[in-house]
Amino acid sequence: MLFVDQAEICVRSGRGGDGAVSFRREKYVPKGGPNGGDGGDGGGVYLEVDPQLSTLVDFTGHHHWIADNGQPGGGSDCTGKKGRDQIVRVPAGTLVYDRDTNALLKDLVESGQRVCIVAGGKGGRGNARFATPTHQTPREFEPGGPSQERWLRLELKLIADVGVVGLPNAGKSTLLSRVSAARPKIADYPFTTLTPNLGIVALSGYRRFVMADVPGLIEGAHQGVGLGDTFLRHIERTRVILHLVDLFPMEGQPTPDEAYRIIRHELTEYSPALATKPELVVANKLDLTNEAKPAELAALAEAIGREVMPVSAVSGRGLDAVNDRLWQMLTPCRVP
Repeated sequence: MLFVDQAEICVRSGRGGDGAVSFRREKYVPKGGPNGGDGGDGGGVYLEVDPQLSTLVDFTGHHHWIADNGQPGGGSDCTGKKGRDQIVRVPAGTLVYDRDTNALLKDLVESGQRVCIVAGGKGGRGNARFATPTHQTPREFEPGGPSQERWLRLELKLIADVGVVGLPNAGKSTLLSRVSAARPKIADYPFTTLTPNLGIVALSGYRRFVMADVPGLIEGAHQGVGLGDTFLRHIERTRVILHLVDLFPMEGQPTPDEAYRIIRHELTEYSPALATKPELVVANKLDLTNEAKPAELAALAEAIGREVMPVSAVSGRGLDAVNDRLWQMLTPCRVP
């Protein structure tokens, strides 16, 4: 499925139905009173979180979402039919902005969450509502309330417990494919991953967490270099960052500690709050050496002043220990 994480749509509610002007015409009742009914309310436009959706692709060819108008009132005190609401289904993690003012209207994160984004116009009152003891044959009525229209900008931020970051070809997609049922594209060239991927990591004891792999970042990503900051927003919602470093980079590529500092700089420049999230540093490609703890691992840990856990995403070596550590880090972050 095509991954789309930004869209612009126009939403318009229905206008209210006009009130009716009507009088009773009954046999043997020479002076029947007013019986014009009220108009029906116009339909509203609602945004609703659908757990089955994971992208905004449905909006690429559908930009206008319009609710039905309310029907006018009728005689015999009949109220007009209410306009049908328009339900716009979006994936969890959708940010809703007013396109013209750039104001954040709603952050939709919970499954089934629904919000009215433009309300329908109220139905107008019929002439029966204007009858008084001194004004028994009113011909007044109210027109229906106007509809509302606004342009929205939708932005999707994936919701995951763990976000995997690193330079291109660090092995992020391979790691996700080993620890979950996700099947991201894997190849031996940079920027293989062009869209974020989600996978559910299942541990013993019915423990589960969601891991997100985003396209590789390069120096200047926060300013739009490479794939740029297009996907950095997807890391913002994660609770823990798994920073994957290639322990044995190819000639001409940044050293492991340089690679670590490049990504940390990009995270900090994009969002200082993002840079303060709990982080687990993992050195990948342990399968390229026979040593359990190679000298490169100790050198990386000393250079960055942090603990580094070694793994081989290809063989699976060390992944169980990493998953257990991630679970420990996630536990304090979870809401009771």
